Amino acid sequence: MTKHDRKKTFPSAEEDALAARMHIESPQTQSPSYSLAYLDHDFILWDDLRAVRLQLELLKPELFLRNYNIDSTIVIFGSARIPDPAKAKEMLEEAEGELARNSTDPALMIKKARAEKAQQNSKYYKEARTLTRMISEHCRCTKPRTLVVITGGGPGIMEAANRGAHDAGAVSIGLNIVLPFEQAPNPYITPDLSFQFHYFAVRKMHFLIRARGLVVFPGGFGTMDELFETLTLIQTRKIASIPVILFGKDFWNRAINFEALVEEGTISREDLDLFKYVETAEEAWEILSAFNGISSES
Repeated sequence: MTKHDRKKTFPSAEEDALAARMHIESPQTQSPSYSLAYLDHDFILWDDLRAVRLQLELLKPELFLRNYNIDSTIVIFGSARIPDPAKAKEMLEEAEGELARNSTDPALMIKKARAEKAQQNSKYYKEARTLTRMISEHCRCTKPRTLVVITGGGPGIMEAANRGAHDAGAVSIGLNIVLPFEQAPNPYITPDLSFQFHYFAVRKMHFLIRARGLVVFPGGFGTMDELFETLTLIQTRKIASIPVILFGKDFWNRAINFEALVEEGTISREDLDLFKYVETAEEAWEILSAFNGISSES
């Protein structure tokens, strides 16, 4: 029990929680109705309490980030399925070995083709790691902390981004999401800045609250969702404009036909200026550093 603050009229929630455990046992006190609302786990999970859970999920990370003096962030999005180069090489060697022993197996042919693609895409893992190391080397890591790398907290590109910050000896943030299948935060996130979310919408808000730049590597539905929500918010001026950087022009031109949207009149030609393509970490850092008033040469 914490020492009572005599300046306060009311006891703290912690003090009341301790006092509540001192009741005399009876049929009345054993009923779920008698539990303090904020200590009643089953009650918190009622459908009617969704609004409260939303508020708590918005508030908890915000208070933690404030306490850690996080002033601004650089957001990194990208596929969880892009491996690091060393892992990609192992995958390809394994697939080639299996196919050599059974060269007519269609499943092994597909496995080898996928391993070849993974090895090609592993360059993005390397670039993400390099970029976030550069960002973290230039951020102000004393209080307040600026340009802190923030990711979805998972494997692939997210791991590479947190790993780059870790290489630089800087803190980084991971915002995991609860999924039906097993998942865990990658080991490079600063432990005190590793969060878990139930609501995708609240998680996406936290990505952008302090954002001073967004870098998007090739990815799937989740990456596309996060990219288009950000572009929509900037286009509609719901948030201030920040750099949106797409890594790998060939991938994005094949994945999304932005020109077709212009031709159909569903977006304007000027909307294409909301994002820029890059191929290297150095190009991305030049854009981010210019926007944030940092010399890219320093």
